[in-house]
Parts: sequence; structure tokens; C-alpha cells
Amino acid sequence: MMGGSAVIVAKSAAAPIERVKLLLQNQGEMIKTRHLTRSYTGLGSCFVRIFREEGVLSFWRGHLTRPYTGYFKTRIRCFKEKDDYLKWFAGNVASGSADGATTLLFMYHLDYARTRLGNDAKECSVSGRRQFKGMLDVYRKTLSSDGVKGLCFGVSILGITLFRGMYFRMYDTIKPIVLVGSLEENFLASFLLGWSITTSAGVIAYPFDTVRRRMMLTSGQPVKYRNAIHALREIVKYEGFFALYRGVTANMLLGVAGAGVLAGYDQLHRIAYKHWLQ
Repeated sequence: MMGGSAVIVAKSAAAPIERVKLLLQNQGEMIKTRHLTRSYTGLGSCFVRIFREEGVLSFWRGHLTRPYTGYFKTRIRCFKEKDDYLKWFAGNVASGSADGATTLLFMYHLDYARTRLGNDAKECSVSGRRQFKGMLDVYRKTLSSDGVKGLCFGVSILGITLFRGMYFRMYDTIKPIVLVGSLEENFLASFLLGWSITTSAGVIAYPFDTVRRRMMLTSGQPVKYRNAIHALREIVKYEGFFALYRGVTANMLLGVAGAGVLAGYDQLHRIAYKHWLQ
């Protein structure tokens, strides 16, 4: 419960950065489908344009699904922590990867809806109106055009398992080695360790995330990527290798929220444990 609450608060606070990250990451696809007329030049440009063109509340567009996916991930983590084999490094990473695959299986449609809503910029060269009215409208239009498979377009087990495996399980493995003595209960030390791991994991897995989300945006479009390899080759061919890393700076800022979840969860868990002993 504590971990889930920490996730909901952190994800809600970081939602504006998440929206900016999605737009920067997927603007190439949006321009191709004429849902964006001008590219964003960077973080500042994206923030300003969203505020001017869509209003402040649009920073949380598509965020409704985010806390639930985060809460689900945290519940899986709490369950896994009870197993003895998590003490081993390989077991930790493998367990984290299994968490990611399980989350992907059950919650992918929510992530799909969030991606479509987050990239639904109001500025459009055709009508100036949004493509979707809300989450249910995303489902309705996707099912109408592509069927159930449209909600699963862009599934990437490799990318999400890479990130989840490094995110929670490397933290669980490294923490007892690094945070010893006076650092064991130090929130800042826990936070910095969490930020280092979330940032590293995010950068390594980012190209997979880009390909996955770019494939999502082609659902309902007449021209689609055949598979992840085809999408990767097309993006690099027409937009360059660094297109795979557009928005990665915003993703690193999101790592602050991820680190806060890890460190905050540890602190809450420690406080609750001491209270239980008393």
C-alpha cells in the first residue's frame, strides 16, 4: 500500500515532464501523420508550446492511466521481495524482468491509451482539433479500425524487461553493498543511488521504448511498421540514429520521480517496520 501511494504521488507530480517526453520522442511520427505541423526544438520549446496552445491542464493529458500501472508494478515488487532467491544478483535482475513482462501483459492497453492521448497534440494542420476525446474514445477508435490487435501494436518485451530488471532489482542488489553504516538510513544517499540506477536503466532501454511508442502511433493508420526491426530501420534511415533518443533528457528528469519512489518506499518501509517492532 505504501509503495503504491508513493508511486501515485510521484507519477502525478512528474506527469508534465512525461507528456513533454512523449511529444519529443514521437514528434517524427506525428509530423508524418499530420498531427503536428512544427517540430519541437527542445524541452523548453515543448513546455511553452503546450502551455500556449493547449493550456496548463493538458500537461496531465493521458495521465489517468499512469498511477494504476505504477501501482500494479509496485504490488508485484512487494510480493517478489519475500522470496529468498532475490538475494542473488542474477535472481534479482531476472525477477525484475519477470515483473516487467507481467506488467506488460496485463497493463499494456493502458500504456497504449496513455501514449495515444499524450501525443494527441491540439495543433493539427488539418482541423486544429484533437484526435481523441478521452481514454474510452481511444479504445473505441482503435477497436473499430484495427480490432483487439491494435491495442497490442508495438509490444516490446525486451525493452520493458530490460528497464524493469535494472530498475528495481539492481537497486535491491546494490543497496546493501553501497548503503552501509551511516548511509543505511540516509534518504539523500538512497535517492542518489535510485536516481543513478533509474537514469542508467532508462538510457539503455530508451531506443526500445521509442520504437515501441512509434509503432503504437501507427495503429489506425494506413501505413504501419511490419515489426520492431522494420520500425528501427525506418526511423534511423529517415530521421537519423539520434531520433531514437529524442526526449531522453526529459526521461532523465523523470528519473528523479523514479528515484523518489525507490527511496521513499524504503523510508516508509523502515518506519513501518520500526513501528511494528514497538
